[in-house]
Amino acid sequence: MSTQEQLLENLSPEKLLQKHFGYSTFRPQQKEIIQHVIDGKDAVVLMPTGGGKSMCYQLPALMRRGLTVVISPLIALMKDQVQALQSNGIKAAYLNSSMLANEESLVKEELQKGSIKLLYVSPERLFSRNFLDYIGQLNVGLFAIDEAHCVSSWGHHFRPEYKKLSILKQVFKSVPVVALTATADRAVRGDISLLLNLNEAKYFISSFDRPNLSLAVLPGQNKWKQIEKILHRYQNKCGIIYCSSRAGTEKLAQQIHSLGFSAKAYHAGMKSDERSKTQDEFIQGNLKIVCATLAFGMGIDKSNVRFVIHHNMPGNLESYYQEVGRAGRDGQPAEAILFYSYRDVQTHLGFISKVKDQGYAKIQKAKLNRMQEYAEAQVCRRKILLSYFSELPEHDCENCDVCANPPKYFDGTKEAQMALSAVYRTEETISVSTLIDVLKGTHSTSVLEHKLETIKTFGAGKQITLFSWQLFIQQLIQQGYLEIDYKEHYNLKLNLLSRQVLFDSRSVRLVSPETIKDRQEKLKEKPKGIMNNVKVDESLFEHLKSLRKEIADKIKKPAFVVFGNASLLDMCEILPVTYDEFLNVTGVGEHKANLYAGIFTEAIKKFTSGKTQGDTYKETMPLYSS
Repeated sequence: MSTQEQLLENLSPEKLLQKHFGYSTFRPQQKEIIQHVIDGKDAVVLMPTGGGKSMCYQLPALMRRGLTVVISPLIALMKDQVQALQSNGIKAAYLNSSMLANEESLVKEELQKGSIKLLYVSPERLFSRNFLDYIGQLNVGLFAIDEAHCVSSWGHHFRPEYKKLSILKQVFKSVPVVALTATADRAVRGDISLLLNLNEAKYFISSFDRPNLSLAVLPGQNKWKQIEKILHRYQNKCGIIYCSSRAGTEKLAQQIHSLGFSAKAYHAGMKSDERSKTQDEFIQGNLKIVCATLAFGMGIDKSNVRFVIHHNMPGNLESYYQEVGRAGRDGQPAEAILFYSYRDVQTHLGFISKVKDQGYAKIQKAKLNRMQEYAEAQVCRRKILLSYFSELPEHDCENCDVCANPPKYFDGTKEAQMALSAVYRTEETISVSTLIDVLKGTHSTSVLEHKLETIKTFGAGKQITLFSWQLFIQQLIQQGYLEIDYKEHYNLKLNLLSRQVLFDSRSVRLVSPETIKDRQEKLKEKPKGIMNNVKVDESLFEHLKSLRKEIADKIKKPAFVVFGNASLLDMCEILPVTYDEFLNVTGVGEHKANLYAGIFTEAIKKFTSGKTQGDTYKETMPLYSS
């Protein structure tokens, strides 16, 4: 063992923190996690972006004997973290595909000498030929798995290579593993320890609350005028604007630059040295604004980002929260603005429709639905985010656009108790749709199969419309009174807040369906003539026209009475396969959804899965009334 290593091991965590990182105190939970890892025990660490996850393995790496191997999914993240460690006087290196042969040889020489304390590699490199055997000769003392949510197919960035990481506990039985992530919901948390084969891993879950971060959603129309105002509000301040396309980043960066602001684009289509230069300029403060695709910002330790704008809506709340978390890491006020239009939802549905794994596609649709609900919400946005990560806030945040301009609430305690009671009496084994069937007293297949018509709350809410129940339950989920267990058939689960409503007289505020409907309609407004420019599958369009004609003939009405062409074109673009998705089609209200959602969504499902030949819909058509 080198003299330097002996010295490091003899210093206390606090002294090492001060010596190498310049901090006098630990952030919440860091010290407990660090001591747990130093003691050689497995751990799962959930901390929001900017919470100090890296310290939870970097400092133990200095105090434990041997090499710490950090598995990280992104080359850019490796480079940033290694440079930061080296600048703090810590021997760190990475091995990845961006290196020249002589550079890799130099790193391996240092590894053989035992002078490197932290080595960053990707999962792909870890499983490349003979690499596990190679590191087996290097006296590995700790494994750190960053972005650990990638191990789970329920996560937002699932990577199959991560599932193979369970081999680490087989090959290196006595070496502790710490798995870390900034975003993991209930389903993903359960997977991390299980799929990595960890030994009785202790979970450390930090608060995801970022009270200094102001949250707002703005309509997706006239984005540029709104961005101009934001830029002038943050004159000479640093910000990130996320766009969904490479072309979008370049166009926006040019527009911002023409106003006299310092701005550049960042995306995967740029040369590596260009991207590195842009990233370095931004970190150093020479560049104020980056217009980027979603890969930008991973691992960047820049504390003074004052605003993050999403030019387009992300596909899930995990990605969104990770990205807005790059603002205000210094604890000072910062702003997160999301531009939302229903076109973003359609774009994501288009991507999801190309996913071959239907189970995974279903998960992504469910997550997209939660993201859409956030954008359209009329309840405190921070409550929605925190409850999504199973954190139960007691009060509204007073630092989001909904809290700043609250809607008109009513006392929804009675409605909440009905819904929560039904979940309780069915032993938390029902989904949202079955819950509504129970409340409405509907003898659906699911209700009859599980004999739910016998419970006390069956039909207790039959006087409330289907649409209203959908919105009330959505709000209960958003406010944290109910949780969705994606792994358990999307069943609803109760929690501490639920039980307070049921048994301790806790009151619940809800927003009326009328208020929410008005808000949703404004957000979903489409420019005039938009349908004329939509490219759709013409064969699907003709298929739906034929189906419309069958229905029209049966009810002896003109075809337009069923749906106009604009509605059919919108179906071709959105590809709705659930009742809720069908409600978002142009020209579809609750009445038409109740009449036609089942038959049209089934037709779209069959068509997109290639099962349309020889099908007849007459057998399954309901008897429509005029």
